[in-house]
This record gives sequence, C-alpha cells and structure tokens, in this order.
Amino acid sequence: MRLIIMVVIVLGVAGLGATGLRPRIARAAMLSVGAPAPDFHSQMVSGDQLAPVSLADFHGRKLVLYFYPKDNTPGCTKEACAFRDGYARLQAAGIAVLGCSIDSADSHKAFIRKYRLPFPLLLDPGRGIARAYGADNGIPILGLDRRVTYVIGENGLILKVYPSVDPGVHAKQIIHDLGADHPPSPAPAASPAASAGGPPNAAHGTQAPQGAGKPPAGEGSDVE
Repeated sequence: MRLIIMVVIVLGVAGLGATGLRPRIARAAMLSVGAPAPDFHSQMVSGDQLAPVSLADFHGRKLVLYFYPKDNTPGCTKEACAFRDGYARLQAAGIAVLGCSIDSADSHKAFIRKYRLPFPLLLDPGRGIARAYGADNGIPILGLDRRVTYVIGENGLILKVYPSVDPGVHAKQIIHDLGADHPPSPAPAASPAASAGGPPNAAHGTQAPQGAGKPPAGEGSDVE
C-alpha cells in the first residue's frame, strides 16, 4: 500500500514538473492606438481572383483589418456576414475592409462565394501578419488567430483597436464609431452664375452700378 502511494506521489510530482518545464507558445503584444501599422505584402482573395496586396495600397483611406480564427465556423461566418451587410455604408464613407485568417486561398474563395462577401480576404499562410499585429495563437492547440480588429488611419497609424469582439454586432460598432452610419451630406449644387464665377447680376447680362442697392439716408432703417 505504501509503495502504491509513493508511486502516485512520484508520478504527480513528475507531471507537475513536466507542465512547468513545457515551452509556452509566445504571443506578440497587441498594437496600441497611435502606433505605426506593420507593413505587409501578401495576396488577397477577391471574389474568385487572387491579387497581390500590401498595406501601402490603402494609403490615404481608412482600413478595417479584422483577424478571425477560421472560415465557415459559426462565429466567423456571423462576423463576415455582418461586415457584408454593412459594407455599403463603409464603402460610402471611403473605408476599406480586409479580413485575415490562416485559411488557404481555396477556403477563402469558397467562403466568399457561399456568403457573397463583397470585400477581400487576406492570405497569411505563415502567420507573419497575424504575429506582427499580435493576433496569432488565439487558440494555440489549433494554431488559429485571435478575433481582433484594427482600424488603420489614412496616415498608416493605428486609429482604433478592438481586442474583444462580439461577431454579431462588431460591424455595426465599427460603422458607428467611424461615423459611417451618418455619412456627410453632399454639398448643394452651385447656381450657374456662381459656377461661372461672374458677379451676382451676371445672369441678367448687366452689372449693378456702383452704389446701387443702398437706401437713401433715412430710409431702410428696418433692414437691420
């Protein structure tokens, strides 16, 4: 009996030691607001087409770069479809959207085709992009990315960080935060005379004489 107890104790201690000595998978820190967005060069799937892409391609406009674990999983599908449904508003506000996961090009193509996603999906087979943005090893045992979103400003700096994402409402949150739910109203069209740059009376072909329109002394006191 004592022997059995000693064996159990030894095995327990050995197990704890092995757990403590097991190398942990490092996870890069997430980026902060105001930090430069790491550059990337890869390929993206847009519809059924593959095209080269880099961060520089989005210079001068805002970019929503969202990382997600895997194509065709329930949460990722819900998130992608929410971005799809709000894409017209984002596009009207001049905001680009780019999804990123470790999935293959064929998986991205099927995902885009199945749910009619109007925005491209970024390829990151070596997880280098996710690592640079602190989004890798979200599920270490499966090697999947974390569900993280960055908004990159027109100048290439991190504008917003979303480290905790609810897939169902995340797109609406970004649309609201970036003001895309209330896009600016178009400026009123200028009159033909104003567009031509002529004087106010140019549309009538004559120019008002100097001093015209001024009421004589003692008159027009109700104008003020």
